[in-house]
Parts: sequence; structure tokens; C-alpha cells
Amino acid sequence: MDSAGQDINLNSPNKGLLSDSMTDVPVDTAVAAQTPAVEGLTEAEEEELRAELAKVEEEIVTLRQVLAAKERHCAELKRKLGLSALEGLKQNLSRSWHDVQVSNAYVKTSEKLGEWNEKVTQSDLYKKTQETLSQAGQKTSAALSTVGSAISRKLGDMRNSATFKSFEDRVGNIKSKVVGGRENGTENPPSPTGSGARPLPDHTPF
Repeated sequence: MDSAGQDINLNSPNKGLLSDSMTDVPVDTAVAAQTPAVEGLTEAEEEELRAELAKVEEEIVTLRQVLAAKERHCAELKRKLGLSALEGLKQNLSRSWHDVQVSNAYVKTSEKLGEWNEKVTQSDLYKKTQETLSQAGQKTSAALSTVGSAISRKLGDMRNSATFKSFEDRVGNIKSKVVGGRENGTENPPSPTGSGARPLPDHTPF
């Protein structure tokens, strides 16, 4: 009996080796390719889609190569013109912001915000709030005006009072005495020793 027959023998200790080795055999890809990947597609449609997919992938690779070459050329031109990376970043940000502003999502969002703003400003709650704030501002202004008038009136009453006039007269008398003394030539204060303008004795050495 040959080795294959010994392996197939149920009483052989190597009876599991044949089945295990068969699991490693690759499946025929040609047979698998004949089965439609998506239910409902015919083989012709699947072949057409696969061909189109391969063509698109090839175009993507080509476009990436072209884009990389353009970016290198752009960087070389910027280097020759002396443009820094910061200026390039500013230009990219400005271009990106412009693209955002002209995008459909940004335009729709702006229109929606404008509609909400119009609805809010035209609502009864917003109008009542505006009226309440306006009334509160008017009341505050009136209260401040009243306080200012009361303070002015109090100051006027104080100036017309006998106490304030008496104090004003005393200040006027003191001012008159000081001014009169200066006009009479007594601007110099008296000597603390009481000697007046008498000159100091001359100490002649022996």
C-alpha cells in the first residue's frame, strides 16, 4: 500500500494530515470572478464596471502626479520671487475663506440666519423687551435729572443761608487784611526774636 493509502486509512495516526493540508490550497480566482459581486448584475455589466473603475483609478494616479509636479513648480516660483511660507499661508487662508463664502452651505446658512433675525426682531416678545428697556432708560434719565436738580437747589440754599454768608464775610475780611498789609509794605513777616530790622552786631576780631 502506498503512502496516500496509508494516510487515508482511518486507523493510521496520520489520518488528519490530508484534510488539514487541503485547507491551504488557494481557491481558483477565475471561478470566483465569474460570480457576480453584486446581486442583480450580469457578467457583462460587472466587466464594464470593473473596466471603468480601473480607468478612474488610473486617472486619479495621473492627476496626483500632475498635482505634485505643479506644486513643486509653484514652490520654485515662490522661492525665486522671494515669497515666504507665511505669505503663502495667508494666501491659502484667504482663498479658503473666499471659497467658504461662496459655498452653498455658507450662503444657505447666512440666509437662514437672516430669516431668524427678522423673525426675532418682528416677534412680540422682542418688541416688548425693547419697549421695557426704553422705558427703563427714560425712568433712569428722569431720576438722574431729579437728583441733579435737587443737588443744585441744595447748593443754592446753602449759598443763601446766613451761615454761609457769615463764613463768606469772614473769608473776605481775612483776604482784605492780607492784601492791605502787603500794600502797606509789611510783606516780610516779623522776626521771631522781636528785634525788627535791627542789624546784627559786627564781631571785630582782637
